[in-house]
Amino acid sequence: MKELVSNPELADRVGRLRSIAGVGVILALTWVLEIGEVNRFASIRQAQSYCGLTSAQHHSSGIEHRGPISKQRNKHLQTMLIEAAKLAPRFNGQLAAVHRRELERGNRNRATLAVARKMVAYLMAVDKSGSPFEPRTSEDIVVVDHASEHAAGDGS
Repeated sequence: MKELVSNPELADRVGRLRSIAGVGVILALTWVLEIGEVNRFASIRQAQSYCGLTSAQHHSSGIEHRGPISKQRNKHLQTMLIEAAKLAPRFNGQLAAVHRRELERGNRNRATLAVARKMVAYLMAVDKSGSPFEPRTSEDIVVVDHASEHAAGDGS
């Protein structure tokens, strides 16, 4: 593992990915080696599917059927992400909020899966941008009040 991390290109990517609270060297290195070129995924959803974090789907007679987690996946990466998602909420407030919100709905496994999906989104964003992770603060989030927009623009 030390030899892999000593490779300058790998070390740079792994270092950036580790800027995400809750992502350690093993998950970051696994991500880099298993994903390869991150730009091959057009969307976060595609990466989540590749990692085995989405449900199996099939369509019949115009009806969409969703099943359990898809068996078409990168099993090693899926295992690493699920295990990391169990611990990450302890170190990352945003992931803890996702976990807490899903737990309120009543299912611990779904909460872990939601955290793993969010981690993929973070990993993709950092890897594609080439910049360290910068968590959003409450000042970064713009809340639009559509009711007051309509009232102000209504003219009545």
